[in-house]
Amino acid sequence: VVGLRGQVGGAAYSASKGGVRLLTKTVAMENAHIGIRCNSIHPGVIDTPIMDPIFAGASDPDALRQRIADQLPIGYMGDPAKDIGNMAVYLAADESRYVTGAEMIVDGGMTAGLPTG
Repeated sequence: VVGLRGQVGGAAYSASKGGVRLLTKTVAMENAHIGIRCNSIHPGVIDTPIMDPIFAGASDPDALRQRIADQLPIGYMGDPAKDIGNMAVYLAADESRYVTGAEMIVDGGMTAGLPTG
């Protein structure tokens, strides 16, 4: 998500993620004529091991997990296989043969708009 919108204290990280967006489009344009497609997946908060230290350092990991989920429009953190993996499978499948240069945002609604609550 920080490649799609900024994050306080995350200038270098945001810039590198934002660079992926334009790299995706450039690679897609440069290679479409030879049948090579290029797309990128932009995940939101995904429940992966990278989150483990955050939860381990919390006095109440379950409460923190719920607080994070409550801040997401969809109401839960993404699943690596079900949400990100399935998007990758779609992009690798013949069903996406006309998709190139796309930014597939899989973020549970995080970038859809400002929170209302």
